[in-house]
Amino acid sequence: MNEIDVYINGFDGEARQRLQEIRAMVRDVVPDATERICYRMPTFDLSGKVLVHYAAMKAHIGFYPTPEGIVAFENKLMGYKTSKGAVQFPYKEPLPIDLMREIVEYRAAQNQ
Repeated sequence: MNEIDVYINGFDGEARQRLQEIRAMVRDVVPDATERICYRMPTFDLSGKVLVHYAAMKAHIGFYPTPEGIVAFENKLMGYKTSKGAVQFPYKEPLPIDLMREIVEYRAAQNQ
């Protein structure tokens, strides 16, 4: 098991399922991305730069596509709590995996 597996397996139920779903989506979109733990979060890097971070919190999944990823999708992220480089996806709502996929594609294009 690598450090990402250890991180994900540290959660149960909904949190673990969502973490696995995000990981699989990013791997599908950007198969050349590498994984590591950064800031205590699973992180994907591409071309030597951070692509996205993601993490399970008590009431939400944190998704960190850098400030550029937030600004570029601010209209589509309306309704979610955002900050300079992060968005919160509450467990009480379905995970917007298609939107997350768009953001990852955008970030991948930026990194290459």
